[in-house]
Amino acid sequence: MKKDITIAVHIEEDEATTTVHTVLDLMGDHFEARGRAKRNPGDQAMPVIGEELALARALNGLQTKVMEAAQTKIGEFLGED
Repeated sequence: MKKDITIAVHIEEDEATTTVHTVLDLMGDHFEARGRAKRNPGDQAMPVIGEELALARALNGLQTKVMEAAQTKIGEFLGED
């Protein structure tokens, strides 16, 4: 069996801050996470770096939420409190 799963990624940025909002719907479960990167005022503007950092942070948050949901389901399956 093969499945494709889509993660929606929304990026908002201004001169100093990039915010990424990720959304994943997985077999009836809904997950959302945000990541943020802020440029030091003394650094040269390189938007791709802010996007990469904010995206990595959002995906890490999403990974944590999905893992927690899986662990909860495992506990329920095993009858743990």
